[in-house]
Amino acid sequence: MGEQPPTQSPVQFPQEIIDEYAALGVDLAAVFSAGHLGTRMGVEIVEASPERVVGTMPVEGNTQPYGLLHGGASAVLAETLGSIGSMLHGGSRKVAVGVDLNCTHHRGVRDGLVTGVATPVHRGRTTATYEIVITDAQDRRVCSARLTCLLRDAPGGA
Repeated sequence: MGEQPPTQSPVQFPQEIIDEYAALGVDLAAVFSAGHLGTRMGVEIVEASPERVVGTMPVEGNTQPYGLLHGGASAVLAETLGSIGSMLHGGSRKVAVGVDLNCTHHRGVRDGLVTGVATPVHRGRTTATYEIVITDAQDRRVCSARLTCLLRDAPGGA
């Protein structure tokens, strides 16, 4: 149970973020991955910065009994992307903890990949809020979500 999630495809990070975490000896790919749940669901992070986080997820394996993308799967993708943006905004001295997530599901998807793009609505000292838009392969909106994270001091002053 304590195994690390597999390293995913290389994520594009801004150079200043790479430098900040490298100075601390931190593996960015592991810290800003989709975690164990996201890995099981096939979430892949494509791009990550405080201004924009992009990730994909396959529909296959993430459906409800009617064969449509499960709303909870969209929520996992949304929370993953918004949390990564919040963590990058907070920097290495903060930990982002989700405190509010809401999702509106607009259309069903039966196959292919969905893509989520998280952009900031608010980036403060103690909270960060991201809007996440999830679209299908035809660029049609599947889900609109909003995530607010509390930014707490990292244990041990990271």
